[in-house]
Amino acid sequence: MSNINQQSILELVYYPQSENKLRQQSQEIERFDASVNKLSSAMLETMEEHQGIGLAAPQVGVLNRLFVMKIPEFEHLPKVFVNPKIIEKTDELMEFEEGCLSIPEYRAKISRPKFVKIDAFDAKGKPFEVDLEGVPAICAQHEIDHLNGILFIDYLSRLKRMRLKKKMLKEL
Repeated sequence: MSNINQQSILELVYYPQSENKLRQQSQEIERFDASVNKLSSAMLETMEEHQGIGLAAPQVGVLNRLFVMKIPEFEHLPKVFVNPKIIEKTDELMEFEEGCLSIPEYRAKISRPKFVKIDAFDAKGKPFEVDLEGVPAICAQHEIDHLNGILFIDYLSRLKRMRLKKKMLKEL
């Protein structure tokens, strides 16, 4: 587990500047100690500060399989997912205009399974299973992609990705 300093708002990793960091595979968390709780709490604060609904550890420079999610209309859902695995998904797709805190000011319509069942642990190491449908399912899949080094723009055509990267590099 990476050391997180005292600040509660973490620095985000951005595309395309830090694309190599965002493209790395995350490692499973094996020890559930105070650092997991500290990281997940700081990630929730960072996500809220940037007005997001989900944030994966690689987006704050930590290559651990952890993401946080907080969607206003779905307060009852778990907020911390450690070592998440999609164990079931529907064939029915849902199109949703996705954005990403690591790729600010860009949104695109992406189709993903409308329903997923996820197996994960909370920050204290307690296992849980949750059924997600609609926006929470889309958000969780987006964040799990981050843990696997996949960005939502990877679902776009090669031409659209190249144009976006060129435009963003020009703006640096």
